[in-house]
Amino acid sequence: MTARLRVRLGLLLGGLAAPVWGMAGQAPEVPSFARDVPSIRSGEPVFQFNGKDLTGFYTYLHGHGRDDPNKVFTVRDGMICVSGEEFGGFTTQADFQNYHLITEWKWGERTWAPRKKKARDSGILVHCVGDDGAAGGNWMESQECQIIEGGCGDFIMVGGKEKPSLTCETRVGPDDQLYFEKGGKPVTRNSGRFNWWGRDPSWKDTLGFRGRRDVEKPAGEWNRMEVLCDGDSITTILNGYVVNIGTKSSLTKGKILFQSEGAEIFFRKIEVRPLIK
Repeated sequence: MTARLRVRLGLLLGGLAAPVWGMAGQAPEVPSFARDVPSIRSGEPVFQFNGKDLTGFYTYLHGHGRDDPNKVFTVRDGMICVSGEEFGGFTTQADFQNYHLITEWKWGERTWAPRKKKARDSGILVHCVGDDGAAGGNWMESQECQIIEGGCGDFIMVGGKEKPSLTCETRVGPDDQLYFEKGGKPVTRNSGRFNWWGRDPSWKDTLGFRGRRDVEKPAGEWNRMEVLCDGDSITTILNGYVVNIGTKSSLTKGKILFQSEGAEIFFRKIEVRPLIK
């Protein structure tokens, strides 16, 4: 049996369809294309976090491999708890292609050196291929859907044995960086970052940073982040808004990795649903 899933603002669970806010309690300025959330058909989950343990995942840490002596990854109260103390991640054992990934996550309070006083940082890496730790001893070659305070929804091409490439429609910001802009100039990269449309040009790598257009919720509140992987395209939706779209990805299939990168983060929902044409 299949489920007709319309990823619309009014259908988000757990109150996540409520207005989201930038700095000083002001509603963020949202372009029309960010509200144009695609309607999709997807099946029942082919994989999901069971709320009890890490069945279906494995862990990998810089310096420890698949061992976790300091309990960076634990499960309690129906959540996967990532302390962030060491760099690495928990990764699906299976590969996936053409899917709708649904996650719900929130920041914890703890941060660790070398990012103790820097913006809370994590990420969801899709289409992971090759060896564990190929990227800096920490992660796999992949396309990253960034999770960082002020930058949730950025795309980062994570190199390993090869350098994956991705194309985005862009505009050039006042800081000369590239920002996602539907209908903008297509640019292809195999390294670096494509900023989500609302990233603040004055972004600073400081703990608790919030930009005036952020659609990410403040630390301690639950966010809903969805990733649509359809052929060579990747669409990221955060709290009901399309924040970034990539096309012509050189990677289209692989594992899914959730990072540990210096900040405590919790996941209470992870589902992988197949797309149905």
